[in-house]
Amino acid sequence: MDSLFIYSALVTYLVLSIAVSVFLAKREDLDSVQKIAQIIIAWLIPIIGAVALWQFNKSQDQPTKKYSEFGGGNTTQ
Repeated sequence: MDSLFIYSALVTYLVLSIAVSVFLAKREDLDSVQKIAQIIIAWLIPIIGAVALWQFNKSQDQPTKKYSEFGGGNTTQ
């Protein structure tokens, strides 16, 4: 039972760290130094570092509009 917990924790750590590393590497708003530093932090601080960096970078995304405003002013007179 003890080895099962260790293996599942290791797999969770690896999957989460890889997913966050790919997420950070794809971001266009970070410099290469920032990407490398954040990926290193995600790997050195298990699970908490990866989740914290993912949440922080997700919060920096700009919300997209479902429609764009075109024209201007009041059209009914």
